[in-house]
Amino acid sequence: MVVSSDEELEKLRHIGRICANTIQTMAGSMEPGMTTRELDLIGRRYLEAQGAQSAPEFCYQFPGATCISVNEEVAHGIPGDRVIAAGDLVNIDVSALKDGYFGDTGASFGVAPVAARTERLLRDGKRALSKGLGQVKTGARYAAIGDVIGKFAKKNGYTLIRNLASHGVGQSLHEDPSEIATWPDSHEKRLMKEGQVFTIEPFLSLGATFAESEDDEDWTLYGYPRALTVQFEHTIVAGRNGPVILTLPG
Repeated sequence: MVVSSDEELEKLRHIGRICANTIQTMAGSMEPGMTTRELDLIGRRYLEAQGAQSAPEFCYQFPGATCISVNEEVAHGIPGDRVIAAGDLVNIDVSALKDGYFGDTGASFGVAPVAARTERLLRDGKRALSKGLGQVKTGARYAAIGDVIGKFAKKNGYTLIRNLASHGVGQSLHEDPSEIATWPDSHEKRLMKEGQVFTIEPFLSLGATFAESEDDEDWTLYGYPRALTVQFEHTIVAGRNGPVILTLPG
C-alpha cells in the first residue's frame, strides 16, 4: 500500500498503536507459571476492547489471536498449554485490522532471571531493527536494509534467519512489496516509493539460519540449526525524511 491521504495515514497509525499497545499489555502481564493460551487471551481481550480483529485469525484461520513463540520456537507459535517459565525467551507477534487497515508488530522478551547471552541477544535484536530503520527513505534501496543488518549481525557474531522476510502491509496483511530481505541480497533492486507501507522484522539468532515447521500441518516454526532467536518488528511508512513508525505504543 502507498499512503495517499492524511486519513489513510491516521487509520494506519491507529491500528498500529493498537497492535503496539497489545504487545505492551501482554508483556506487562506475562509471568512464570502462566500458559501461552492465558497470555493470548489477554491480547485478545485488549484487541476486542479496541474494536480490532486479529489478522492471523481473519486472514488465515490461525488458532489464536496472537503468535507466541517460546525458546526454540522462532515464529508463529500457537497459544496453548505450554507453561512460561523463568528464564524463557518469549516472542509476541501481533497483527490486527480495524476499519480496513492492518498493523503488524512484534517483540521478544526475557522472563527474569534471564541468562547474560539472552540479554545480549535481546539488546542486539533491537539494535538490528534500528539499523534497518535507519536505511528507510523515499528513493532508497530496499537492499540497504539487509546489507546493514547483515553487516551488524556478522560483526557481532550472530546469524540471521533467511527465509522469514519483511513485507508490504496496509490494506491486507501481506502485500507488495513482498519478500523484503533483512539479510544481504544481491538480487534486490527495488527502490522505496514515497508513502510505501511495509514492515522491517529481522530475526537475529545465536546460530540458526533457516526456520521451518516440524510437521506440515503445524504453524510453529523452529530454527535450524536449533538456536535462540529474537524478532523485533515495526510497520513503517517510507518518507522523504526517513521512516514514519506506525507501531509505537501510546
